Amino acid sequence: MKPAFPMPLAAALGASLLAACTVGPDYQRADAPVPAAYKEQPPEGWKTSKPQEAGGGAWWAIYGDPVLDGLERQVEVSNQTLKASEAAFRQAEAVLREARASFFPTLGVNAGASRARSSTSRLTQNQFSLAADAGWAPDVWGRVRRLVESDSASAQASSGDLASARLSAQALLAQDYFELRIADELQRLLDETVAAYTKSLQITRNRYTVGVAAKSDVVTAETLLQNTMAQAVNVGVQRAQLEHAIAVLTGHAPADFTLAAAGPGSDVPEVPGGLPSSLLERRPDIAAAERRMAASNAQIGVAIAAYFPSFTLSGSGGYDNSSISKLFNTPSLVWSLGGQVAETVFDAGLRSAQVDQARAAYEQSVAEYRQTVLSGLQQVEDQLSAQRILKQQADVQQQAVTLAKQAEQLTLNEYKAGIVDYTSVVTAQTTALSTEQNALTIRQSRLVASVTLIEALGGGWDTAQLPGKNQLN
Repeated sequence: MKPAFPMPLAAALGASLLAACTVGPDYQRADAPVPAAYKEQPPEGWKTSKPQEAGGGAWWAIYGDPVLDGLERQVEVSNQTLKASEAAFRQAEAVLREARASFFPTLGVNAGASRARSSTSRLTQNQFSLAADAGWAPDVWGRVRRLVESDSASAQASSGDLASARLSAQALLAQDYFELRIADELQRLLDETVAAYTKSLQITRNRYTVGVAAKSDVVTAETLLQNTMAQAVNVGVQRAQLEHAIAVLTGHAPADFTLAAAGPGSDVPEVPGGLPSSLLERRPDIAAAERRMAASNAQIGVAIAAYFPSFTLSGSGGYDNSSISKLFNTPSLVWSLGGQVAETVFDAGLRSAQVDQARAAYEQSVAEYRQTVLSGLQQVEDQLSAQRILKQQADVQQQAVTLAKQAEQLTLNEYKAGIVDYTSVVTAQTTALSTEQNALTIRQSRLVASVTLIEALGGGWDTAQLPGKNQLN
């Protein structure tokens, strides 16, 4: 027959559950220094492309580059840094499951058999046993609840870290990709310039042959050509390194990856900053810092719970007999139920120090959260001003390119007509090449700034993508 559950113990259990409370401060999100608007916000009327318009977080779609799109999708699958962040998130979920397990009792089963002989009685005896035991520490003061609250927030923070790592890898890939494409465009420019300077050298040689140009003109033309050829060769160094970096970001060994040369693609999109307040919901690193703040707050409750007594309920039951055939008979039944209360009466200030440590850790997390917000605002302001100023610079530089090309052609024609000396031609050619190189550098800066701004704005991410407490495994 089964033993009746002792009524006094049941009453004590019910009373402990009814009296259960959660000690420690309830979490309140700390405020952050967020202005009403960005100082560097572009003026109204710009035609803008929002990264959120690209579905599924594919913010790079605004550049309209299918090669970039294919590379970015490989980051999600093959990037090893991202895989490490995914593993860290799974670890955080496992820690949360470990904390949740403390809500439930532990159950154990053991069986035994022995055969012994006494030196006095000269009798050999058998002994068989089968028993089960259970133990439970009810969460009267909410220590486990605060621990679960802390680990849940930490897991959410780890999810934010994963999103940050993903966005960082995607942005770095886009930056490397655009720098590589600018290198391709620079290579094309230098190759065309080498071809033009070769023709110019031939003209100078022909003029020298007929005696209307000096030998120094030929040497100067040859020097300019060789210098430009050297620049063209040097571009290959940077391009190779960028290609290797893209290979690693997409999870490939550099030896197994090749990217065909192409131009930089479409125009640079202009990305709006939106409202600063929305940044708190759109940046995964800010969301992660906020969740760490919540985790630290819950740890204060964990530390405070140590001031209160702990309760443990235990029970065991089973069978014990010298004959295995009679093991499950009623006379072989044994059981026990009990409870224990424990309280530390002196710890030389240990618990007080632990509470102070938890409070200080929370204040540290608040400061780190606010600093993360400030850094995010700075990054957005930096890139808003960069895209605005670089756009103005690009417009002016393009006019300089047009004029420099005209001056180069006019000077070369005048040289052919004998109006100016070859020094004027060299100056015009050098200026034209330098002006076009500057234009490419500005274009590269604009592309990188647009990527960096999208990254600073969160790349279309928002806090709704953080897993809820019930969604964490």
